[in-house]
Amino acid sequence: MSLLSVKNLEVKFATAEGEITAVDNISFDVNPGEVLGLVGESGSGKSVTARSLMKLNADNTRYGEGSSMTLSADGETINILGLRTPRQLRKVRGDLVSMIFQEPMASFAPAISIGSQMVEQLMLHRKMTRSEARELSIDLLDKVGISDAPKRFKQYAFELSGGMRQRAMIAMALSTRPRLLIADEPTTALDVTIQAQVLDLMKDIVAEYDMGVIFITHDLGVIAQTADRVAVMYLGKIVESGPVRDVIHNPAHPYTQGLLNALPKLEDLDAPLTPVPGDIPSPLERPNGCVFHTRCQKAIEGKCSAMEPPQVTIRDGHVSSCFLNDPQNNDPQNGDLA
Repeated sequence: MSLLSVKNLEVKFATAEGEITAVDNISFDVNPGEVLGLVGESGSGKSVTARSLMKLNADNTRYGEGSSMTLSADGETINILGLRTPRQLRKVRGDLVSMIFQEPMASFAPAISIGSQMVEQLMLHRKMTRSEARELSIDLLDKVGISDAPKRFKQYAFELSGGMRQRAMIAMALSTRPRLLIADEPTTALDVTIQAQVLDLMKDIVAEYDMGVIFITHDLGVIAQTADRVAVMYLGKIVESGPVRDVIHNPAHPYTQGLLNALPKLEDLDAPLTPVPGDIPSPLERPNGCVFHTRCQKAIEGKCSAMEPPQVTIRDGHVSSCFLNDPQNNDPQNGDLA
């Protein structure tokens, strides 16, 4: 049984300009001990999807009637969308699910020490005594590679470097022993050496605690080093998903190919970077048909702009939503997708 099962998730926001669709009918599963990478440009719906799993989106959020999010852990199955009261929500917010945010400086309270925040969380979610919570917190700070953990425990977020703050956020997220960890671009603000250390740390944590992880980033290079499976999002839709090595070595969707072509190539330093042409449309002006057709250089005229593409199985577990992958589509304009 999957640890997390998301089916037909639709997330909309009611605004003064109209209703905005941020996530459009996506489905995915996460198993214990598995890392699922969510990849896409800013505005693709990655973070909205992650916050939905803990019901952390704003009050103007509307979930589709057919949306389903279930968490199965410790012998019980929880309907996340059915949680209403703070007591019910606490079961997923900190107990079974923890989240590492992109910028820890904005996540830690500036006037409360790192240790006090960790202790308060453990006393709330794990019913520990203050001394027990202090001992575990210092142990976790040491485990994530923070030197002189008892001293750092007493310090404030602004007194720590960016790398230390990020490690402290990881320690805090892990302190309640969650079954699911959501990491929202946890390495974006770090330099490459610290980034590599944090990625290695997260892989060790997954192996030690057998937890499921959703790793959100715009960098396919990072995903290649951390994830078991990857889901590529564009304008609220998952356009391609599958085993990470298969998707990266054999990308089927033009958007995935565009993201890979935009990466620097160390074996050919003179090769020009090839960005995905155009800009992601506003959610208020979602294109008809395939959401990517306005930027796709391989779009089939009269088809991609009018019809939503089917989900096509490329290989076992590897699927793509594109007419170019559909064997029933014999349009001569297809060309070579490689």
